[in-house]
Amino acid sequence: MRRARWLAPWKDSLDRPVIYHCVTRVVERRLAFGPVEKEQFRAYLRMYENFSGCRVLAYCLMCNHVHLLLEVPPMKTGGLSDAELLQRLRAIYPEVAVTAVAAELSNARTKVAAGLGGEALVTRIHERYTYRMQDLGEFMKVLLLRFSRWFNIKHERTGALWESRFKSVLVEEGEAAKTIAAYIDLNPVRAGIVEDPAAYRWSSYGEAMGGGSKGNGKKARAGLVRALAAHRGLEADAKHWAGGVSREYRMLLLEGAGEKLKEVVNESGELDVQVIRKGMKQAEVNAEIATLEQGRDVALSKMLRHRIRYFTDGAVIGSRTFVDELFHSARGRFGPQRKNGARKLRGNGSAAAGLLWSARDLRLRIIDEEVLITREKND
Repeated sequence: MRRARWLAPWKDSLDRPVIYHCVTRVVERRLAFGPVEKEQFRAYLRMYENFSGCRVLAYCLMCNHVHLLLEVPPMKTGGLSDAELLQRLRAIYPEVAVTAVAAELSNARTKVAAGLGGEALVTRIHERYTYRMQDLGEFMKVLLLRFSRWFNIKHERTGALWESRFKSVLVEEGEAAKTIAAYIDLNPVRAGIVEDPAAYRWSSYGEAMGGGSKGNGKKARAGLVRALAAHRGLEADAKHWAGGVSREYRMLLLEGAGEKLKEVVNESGELDVQVIRKGMKQAEVNAEIATLEQGRDVALSKMLRHRIRYFTDGAVIGSRTFVDELFHSARGRFGPQRKNGARKLRGNGSAAAGLLWSARDLRLRIIDEEVLITREKND
């Protein structure tokens, strides 16, 4: 007998967030997802986020299971306008289908204006799609079904991909949401895949640190802002990330990313230390926390322990004025659409963003994808 899912009684409230931690696992917990599968799942995740109106606050895609921290806002008072509905449909439907719905809506509006029918003509068109919006069950159902179909076609298989229906936990905003977001982003650290959670590409924190100022990098930062600060009234807006929010979250992650040791007696009868959970070296954790407590977002000393592609492929590195000056002196090197030279450092170089600039935007690879399947463990 299935247990009834815990759903927020205040699901229609405009003042209180509705947040769930959702987990789904591959049948028999097979290590089925490699880099291609994870990229495809994330693409569908963002598509259905845009369609449904739900917000992905945090996520982590492992080889045999998926974690999501999902906020389910209520439908706006008065529902969606025709333009808003069509914009949502563009997230998952081809333009030809959206154009057909637009024509149908226009025709219905014309009939209403001519007195040939009531507003119900338009409402029925909206309801064909809106029943799948702002709803936890519908979001997860269509996301997992869409990905299953893609996966089965790609791998020439049939049958169920997920071992059972997804699990969900209702999460209070504030300390609980922040803690679970960190728990989700620390999955690859606990599994021994990476030492630093920022180094895992298929997670909210990895995407937030490695992504650009637009697109999903910005969206990942916005989601984490909401996870950490919804109780303080902050909306999902990436503009709040660069301040205290990113520092607060980084410190929380560091506290959970340190390796765990215990003293043991070795075969020679001598006292020794055994690593019982992989992670960042505690000395490094303590040093970065000390730096963060001084008010710096990400320590430069920490950044310099990583490979920074900008320092070898960025063409020009320096202050914004310096890079722009060299850009204008070599204007012919760049296309006509380029208006200025300075580009912010991202990913492993983000600790220096605003201090150092690059003449090139670089597509970042946070971790070597080819080793993940062989290294990933069950959570």
